[in-house]
Amino acid sequence: MSDKFNEKVDIVAVAKAARVSPSTVSRSFNHPGLVSPATRKRITRAVEKLGYIRNRAAQSMHGRRNATIGLIVPTIDHAIFAEVIQSFSDSIDRAGFTLLIASHSYDLDREYAMMRKLMEHRVDGIALVGLEHADASLRLLEQQGTPAMALWNYAPDSLLPCVGADNHEAGRIAADHLLGLGHRDIGLVFPRPDGNDRASARLSGARDRLLAAGVPLIEDWQWEAPYSIAQAKQVAQDLLRRAHRPTALLCGNDVIAQGVIYGAQSCGLRVPQDISVTGIGDFKGSAEMEPGLTTVRIPARSIGEIAGERFTDLITGASEDHFRIRCPLECIVRGTSALYEMLRLSL
Repeated sequence: MSDKFNEKVDIVAVAKAARVSPSTVSRSFNHPGLVSPATRKRITRAVEKLGYIRNRAAQSMHGRRNATIGLIVPTIDHAIFAEVIQSFSDSIDRAGFTLLIASHSYDLDREYAMMRKLMEHRVDGIALVGLEHADASLRLLEQQGTPAMALWNYAPDSLLPCVGADNHEAGRIAADHLLGLGHRDIGLVFPRPDGNDRASARLSGARDRLLAAGVPLIEDWQWEAPYSIAQAKQVAQDLLRRAHRPTALLCGNDVIAQGVIYGAQSCGLRVPQDISVTGIGDFKGSAEMEPGLTTVRIPARSIGEIAGERFTDLITGASEDHFRIRCPLECIVRGTSALYEMLRLSL
């Protein structure tokens, strides 16, 4: 009974219940600022009472925007992208768009498949994380003429409009902090760089800075760890139980840094008295750890907000700029890093 009733609810029924014309109902959805608050309230009450749902697929068939944006992220397993996703969603919501999210698990071929699925839903634009994408994905965007942009990463020569941070600089800043504390025996724990240009750029930045300072990159102190606290803990245990170990560990992100700290503590090492640890990201919870995590802050909220504003302007035609926006980074010094001199005195 209910299903049969809902099948008959259309914009004409809503207009009748709200005592307005169908065009006014349509205007209240597409251009609410042009409809008086009192009229919008009547329409909203009618929509809720009748259970009316707009047919966006029918709108897109007639060449109108679907008011949806697709966002493809590497993972939704951890807090790494949570803040940027939330702020991006809030930003496009203010412009009247809805967010559809897909993840590709750091597989660029899967990213291409997700992109095709979002296009089948007639999204008005697609936002991607990072600047490294399969040739097939970039070709598909061009073939379909779908507006696209990159979040999280910045490059002055990016093929796509982008809003993000310079990840090479993030790695350099983290290395510079440890060097400034007097450390020279520095280990690196980073995610696998394949299909992850964020990790690759950060690792490159850290290595370049260490080599420039004359610090040798000892092969046994360069380890890979996935975005997993448990596996990063295991990697740290394997590394720190050795007789010859580094005095500091530079981690590719805060998730790995947290696991490394747990691994150090399980080996009976004190952080930072026995070993210093730094991360990159400054994700939620990093400040609340004991001790608080020293890290390089990537301004996730600002990236999401700016990206949402600029991308909706691009989609709606309010702007045609091929924007490339670089967001500033900051080293946040907390309790997991200390002067090398302190470590020597504690030995």
